[in-house]
Amino acid sequence: MAKKKMILDLDTGVDDALAIAYATAAPDVDLIGIVSSYGNNLIDVCAQNSLKLLELLGQTDVPVFKGLAHSSTTDHFDVMQVSLDIHGKNGIGEVQLPAPQRQVESQSGVDFYIEAAHKYGQDLIIVPTGPMTNLAAALKKDPEIAKLIGNVTFMGGALTVEGNVTGAAEANIHQDAEAANTVLSNPDLPLTMVGLDVTLRTLLTKRETQKWRDLGTAAGKAYADITDFYIDAYYNLDIDKNGCALHDPLAVGVSLDPSFVKTISLFMKVVHEGPNYGRTIGNNAKLNDPNPNVKVAVNVDKDRYLQTFMNYLTKLFSQH
Repeated sequence: MAKKKMILDLDTGVDDALAIAYATAAPDVDLIGIVSSYGNNLIDVCAQNSLKLLELLGQTDVPVFKGLAHSSTTDHFDVMQVSLDIHGKNGIGEVQLPAPQRQVESQSGVDFYIEAAHKYGQDLIIVPTGPMTNLAAALKKDPEIAKLIGNVTFMGGALTVEGNVTGAAEANIHQDAEAANTVLSNPDLPLTMVGLDVTLRTLLTKRETQKWRDLGTAAGKAYADITDFYIDAYYNLDIDKNGCALHDPLAVGVSLDPSFVKTISLFMKVVHEGPNYGRTIGNNAKLNDPNPNVKVAVNVDKDRYLQTFMNYLTKLFSQH
């Protein structure tokens, strides 16, 4: 059976770095490109981080594209202080990696999406783990791709729990709620939402990162250092004293093995005005419509997922 093709859409911070490793290590998928976004840092920093990490992991054949540098309703983007506190000023836990030998592709990330959708169709999986700005722009430029793409599994939103930016909104959705609404309310696009409902249950501790450190490899040490910064930030900022959430890599895992999560099927919308800006919620107007387009993850087999995550990443880091 032909392998599925995956595009990651990343604002590369720490959990995005783990998502790159998972997508690289998973045996049943080809990572065909990374589209850069803004969020955990400025878009140029995020793109460079992706290039550096791909090099560290020996994946220099995976191209990195630049998406849009700010939300669909603003003309610039400023990094939030809390993002710098959680991911480090450089986005990857203050770990210094060598400057990449490669450059970002000249083709835009939006055009790469459109090209890949037409080329791979149902075999294409898109995993956005930052704002939805790039995917929304691609859908507006070429609406036909909504019917071509096999699946979009995104890290974002919160349905059964509070948001982490406001009581209503999760960070990725809050960055560009208008774009998120464009994506989620497209009835032709098959979507899976991996939100705070499940990612906050899926924790990594320094027991696991020590296993990477003990490998004695460049990738094992760098990834242990990067992730330990994140675990410390979770502790110091009182986000979680027990470990760090595996937000972005869980979305990659679910895109390949949906049985990691239990879902409910809904037509969704994103509130993009007023005090609930960024809220991801079911659409009342479509409650009785058949064939909802979004599967929302509400529970997770966290032990099986963590075991798979550790098996994949530890094997990968042992080789680099």
